[in-house]
Formats: sequence, structure tokens, C-alpha cells
Amino acid sequence: MLNLMRKTKPDGVKEKDWLLGRRIHKIRKKAGRTQEQLAELAKVSPTWIAYIETGRAVPSVDMLRKIARILNVRTHDLIPD
Repeated sequence: MLNLMRKTKPDGVKEKDWLLGRRIHKIRKKAGRTQEQLAELAKVSPTWIAYIETGRAVPSVDMLRKIARILNVRTHDLIPD
């Protein structure tokens, strides 16, 4: 499992993508899910979840909806202000 959560944005990652990933990470942890559990339920690899959470990949709207459903939150809750 990749554990790449940082308190500061990595070089080359857009601010909005990094903030989205941090929000998903925080909500996932609060829901008591691991990256592996979220990945299995979303039918993606744990690496893909790690990339999303670090801003290195941007999930589609459909994937955001799926993640929200799995984490029992509204899609809007995943998107930073």
C-alpha cells in the first residue's frame, strides 16, 4: 500500500487535485476504511486510490459518486470549498 499523504502539496500536483485527495483521505479514515477496502468496493486498485488521495490522479464524476456512496457521504462532501 502506498502511504503518500503529505501535509504540503507535492511539486507538479495541482492545488485543487491535492485538496480533493486530502478530503477523500480524511473522510475515508473517519469512515474507518482502508485504501484496500475502498479500492475493493470501488472495483479499482489500491494504488489508484492512493493516487487520488495524493492528487496524482483525478477521479471521474462517476468515481466520485461511487466513493461517496461507499463512504456514506454526499458527493458534495468530497469536494473542497
